[in-house]
Formats: sequence, structure tokens, C-alpha cells
Amino acid sequence: MPDTRYAVAAIIVAAAVTWALRALPFAALAPLRASGIVQYLNTRMPAGVMVILVVYCLRDLPLPRPEALAPPAALAATIALHLWRRNALLSILGGTALHVVLASTILAH
Repeated sequence: MPDTRYAVAAIIVAAAVTWALRALPFAALAPLRASGIVQYLNTRMPAGVMVILVVYCLRDLPLPRPEALAPPAALAATIALHLWRRNALLSILGGTALHVVLASTILAH
């Protein structure tokens, strides 16, 4: 078994490396915060990422089968809830709840 000094040194080195790896992205990106390109991406990318995720999730649906109706119905409910209340938490929870109910009860085979 290693002596105490070795174990303490190993813990200190691991903590320093962990801290440095977590701080490095913030230090590297700090000068970019004033960049016009980064500000443009900050406003446009969330919607782009959501579109990519929706397309990815809906791309392999077996459309002629009834159980394929749960994801589009949940997506429609999520969009409707968000347009109605403008509350992301309500939208996500409502769409997820509808999907779970449809997939596990009504549309289950």
C-alpha cells in the first residue's frame, strides 16, 4: 500500500488537472464573447439544434403503424403548450407526459 505522502500527492495532482480541464474552456472562450460571430451563433444555434434533434427523433418512424403517432402528437402538444404559455418546463413536461401516455396505453400493441 502506498504511503500517505504519495496518496496525498496523487489526490492533489488529480484535483489540479480536473480543475484546469474545467477552467480551460472558460479561459479560452473569454476573448470570443465580444465577437459578432459568436453573438450571432448564440442567437441562432438553439433553434438550429432543436430542429436537428426533432428531425433525428422523427426520421425512423414506422408511419403506417399506429404507435408512430405518439411522437408527432407529443411534438405538436409541446409546440402548442409553448406557444400558449411560453413556459419551457411546462412544454417539455406536457409533451413528455402525452408521449408516455400515448406510447404506453392508447397506442401500445
